[in-house]
Amino acid sequence: MPHIFRQALKLTLATVLMAAPAFSAPQSQNPPPPPTTQDPSKTPSPPAQQPASTQPAAQQPAPGSQPVQQQDTVNPKNSKEDVEAIGNRNVGKGINLFSLEREIALGKQLAQEVERSSKMIDDPVVTEYVNRVGQNLVRNSDARVPFTIKVIDSDEVNAFALPGGFFYVNSGLILRAQEEAELAGVMAHEISHVTARHGTKNASKGELMQLATIPLMLLGPGGWAGYGIYQGLNLALPLTFLKFSRDAEREADFLGLQYMYKAGYDPNAYVTFFERIQADEKRRPGTIPKVFSTHPPTPERIEAAQKEIARILPAKSEYIVTTSEFDSVKSRLRGIMFSRKATDNVAGKPTLRTKTEQSKTPPTTTDPSSTPDDDRPTLKRRPDTQP
Repeated sequence: MPHIFRQALKLTLATVLMAAPAFSAPQSQNPPPPPTTQDPSKTPSPPAQQPASTQPAAQQPAPGSQPVQQQDTVNPKNSKEDVEAIGNRNVGKGINLFSLEREIALGKQLAQEVERSSKMIDDPVVTEYVNRVGQNLVRNSDARVPFTIKVIDSDEVNAFALPGGFFYVNSGLILRAQEEAELAGVMAHEISHVTARHGTKNASKGELMQLATIPLMLLGPGGWAGYGIYQGLNLALPLTFLKFSRDAEREADFLGLQYMYKAGYDPNAYVTFFERIQADEKRRPGTIPKVFSTHPPTPERIEAAQKEIARILPAKSEYIVTTSEFDSVKSRLRGIMFSRKATDNVAGKPTLRTKTEQSKTPPTTTDPSSTPDDDRPTLKRRPDTQP
């Protein structure tokens, strides 16, 4: 057997050696020209690169550098993907123990708490503009309740909509947006939470869980007394209506893009706004606003939004990107907040005096050895200490 293996090894080596020239022959047929034969004034042009516009949106090397390429015609799989069916589809279906009337009453109660604890912007120019942008989005949505839209005086980049259509936009969001379409995109996302009834669906799940625990309490050692203690601890938590699952956030992204597109805005503005927020967080960790702290604009959400734009939103010849009114309102709002901060800093707050100001203060003592700066603290030796 060893002799047979040696013979097989020899045959294998011979085959490899015979095949080696065959593989190297094509390389020797066209050797590269020597450097001295090339014209130094002529350099070979680089190979042509494929245009970025032909790449799928999710594979673009620099997200946000170019708008997502949209198709002229799309084929929606169902009514939820059909932007032409907006307003005639049952978006908020699912388990919900709240009727629309009860949902509006609940939202009104929560709105009173918000306005009681928040400082509101009451400038008519700012509030009318924000309300008009929001109502235009509402008209192009699946909303089944009327919306009340107000502006909160806060630097935080935030917006939230309570059940029943009570919608609040922070002034910090308006100032952070660079275009009207970016502001409209965030507002459309929050409107989607109301149209999909995410808040009351969350509350319904909580009520169902509470109802499921009642029989266990009645059978426990406390009996009806235990149930009474439970009722006393059953507090209303507004966070139930503001914190949503990742699935709810994805659905709000999905619907919000459709609503802003239907209202005439460029849907790419929604993606660029969240990409800028994400870039700010990478440059300076901890700068993501609180509204994004639980469900930040992750790359997965951004990629999903890009795919939706390319798949179900047919291309338009024109989009609303921004308006001169947005710029003027933003400038007006910046002036309002600056003047209000200046007033807050002066009223009833201590101030620091400069040395020049202190020297102008008349002396309060008749001691000739004293100086105008004697109101500054001095060090003195205790009488009971030894020299």
